Amino acid sequence: MSDPKILTISGSLRAGATNRKLLAEATRLFGPAEVTEADLNLPLYDGDDEQASGIPESVQRLADQIGAADAVIISTPEYNGAPSGVLKNALDWVSRTSNKPWQDKPVAIMSAAAGRAGGEKSQMLLRTFLVPFQPRVLTAPQVHLAASHSEFDEGGRLLSELYTETLEALMTALRAEIAR
Repeated sequence: MSDPKILTISGSLRAGATNRKLLAEATRLFGPAEVTEADLNLPLYDGDDEQASGIPESVQRLADQIGAADAVIISTPEYNGAPSGVLKNALDWVSRTSNKPWQDKPVAIMSAAAGRAGGEKSQMLLRTFLVPFQPRVLTAPQVHLAASHSEFDEGGRLLSELYTETLEALMTALRAEIAR
């Protein structure tokens, strides 16, 4: 069997975002895979624009990437107690495409945030946002990377053995869910 196709989605647009670093660690711990990073640099959803111009090419590309992936890994920051607007906008846009790419898709969720809870609220809300799309969202283990700015070494590796073990367990569960 060929390596699984994994799509990573960072809820942060910043190049050096800790959520991107966490996704890199997740895919490293997942093992052999064909990894694609989603681009959430999308226009803001506007029903009038959709009616006038249809689904933007960038949105359709994202929907197609989700559909083609064997699994999706999402890492979200927590902004004011919720996932980023960038991530919510992407979910809203993809919901407007005709191919229902999330249907029955294995999805692992994690978060990296500056606060002490590590994005726990944003994960809870993200899980709720995904319910209408009917993916197979893993429930555990949950990875909430607190004070994320100080949790990586210069090479982008997690410093904490506990976080590394929990992330590795989540990736093992994702691999099993793909095989299901």
